[in-house]
Amino acid sequence: MNDTATAASRRKFRRERFVGRYLANPAVRLFDRLGIRSALIVELETTGAKSGLPRRVPVTASIDGEGAWLICQHGMRAGWARNIAADPAVRVRHGARWYTGTAAFVADDDVAARARTFAEGRIARAATAWAVKALETAPISVRITFAPA
Repeated sequence: MNDTATAASRRKFRRERFVGRYLANPAVRLFDRLGIRSALIVELETTGAKSGLPRRVPVTASIDGEGAWLICQHGMRAGWARNIAADPAVRVRHGARWYTGTAAFVADDDVAARARTFAEGRIARAATAWAVKALETAPISVRITFAPA
């Protein structure tokens, strides 16, 4: 990647981190407190890589019987990705239920194809894949395998 592309990627990441941190994530948390939830939004709890404290962030996920798939759109730039790299033990809240699991980065996964699995229906799948593509800077798939109950 050339310097111009790298600088543009950094600017895009900073812009999206600002929007997520101060606008989108607080709005999702407010809606959650009001009982308005999306089937695609889960709360991911990691352990802070530096602080050792629990850190929670709303993320989009596809839940299946054995775990969940997430897409870390900014790769290791994302705080929750750095937390997972330091300690892969995580918790995921889907609706009112908490799941305990272990997260792993899946570098060889096709992120665009994975994004299409997050939605039902042709139009929703295309819109989801477009949104991920529009927001990503260095995407990587994350697989969380749930511990037995």
